[in-house]
Amino acid sequence: MSRTALEDLPMVTVSEHQGVRYLHLDTPWVQGAMRMSKPDAVELEYVRRMLAALLWRPSSELGQGHAVQLGLGAAAITRFTHGQLGMRTTAVELNPAVIRACRMCFRLPPDGPGLQVLCEDAGAWLQQVQRRGSIDLLHVDLYDHEAAAPVLDSEAFYAHCHAALAPGGVMAVNLFGRLSSFEGSAQRIMAAFGRDQAWRVQATKEGNTVVVATRGVVVPDRHELTARARHIEAQFGLPATKWLRMIRPLL
Repeated sequence: MSRTALEDLPMVTVSEHQGVRYLHLDTPWVQGAMRMSKPDAVELEYVRRMLAALLWRPSSELGQGHAVQLGLGAAAITRFTHGQLGMRTTAVELNPAVIRACRMCFRLPPDGPGLQVLCEDAGAWLQQVQRRGSIDLLHVDLYDHEAAAPVLDSEAFYAHCHAALAPGGVMAVNLFGRLSSFEGSAQRIMAAFGRDQAWRVQATKEGNTVVVATRGVVVPDRHELTARARHIEAQFGLPATKWLRMIRPLL
C-alpha cells in the first residue's frame, strides 16, 4: 500500500469504560469491543447476532472448514472462530493500524498454521480465483470510519461472496448505516444468493440488522434447529435459542 493510501486511512484510537475496551476509527463510533474480564466473550450484541450463522451449519461441522472475516473490527469473530470453534481462520483488513491495535490491545493471536490476518482490500482478495468454493463460514462487516454505509454493497460483491462459499457455506453480513438502504442491500443479496437462501435477524436497538445468506443449504426442521441452538448455547454460551425467535425471511 502506498504512503498516500496509508495517509488516507482513518486513525485508530482505543478507549475503555466500565471494564470494556473499545476500538474507534477517528470518530466516537464504536467499531469493536472487548470486555477485559472476559476476553473470549463476544461483547457487542450485533456481533453476537452475526454468529447466528452457526445455526445453518450442522453441529458436527461447526469446527470444520475455513472461516473468513472481511473487516477485522476488534477481532471478536476472528478470535471466536479461531480460538473457540477451532476453524482455520483468515481475516482481511485494509487498515494496518487496526491489525496492530488488535494485536496490542484486543488479544488477537499471532499468525500461525490456523490463523492468517491479511492487510489487503477485502473486495480484491475475495475475487481471486483460488477463493472460489473455499469458504465455509463468511462474516462481512465492512464500514467506513463514520459507520455511514457499507463500503462494499454491490450485487457484484455479493456474487463474489456467493462464489467464494463452499456448497453448504454460510455468510453473515452486518447492514447498518444512516445513509444506507436496507431494502436495496437485501435485493442485491437476494439477486446473488436467491430469495430462498437469505434471511434476516431482528435488528438490534442500535439499528444493526444481520443478514444470513447461504449456498445451497436445505433448512432443517424445527426440531433439528432447536437441537443446534441448544448445542451452541451449551458449547459457547451464545443465546442461540433466542436467535431462533428473531429469524425471518429477508424480505
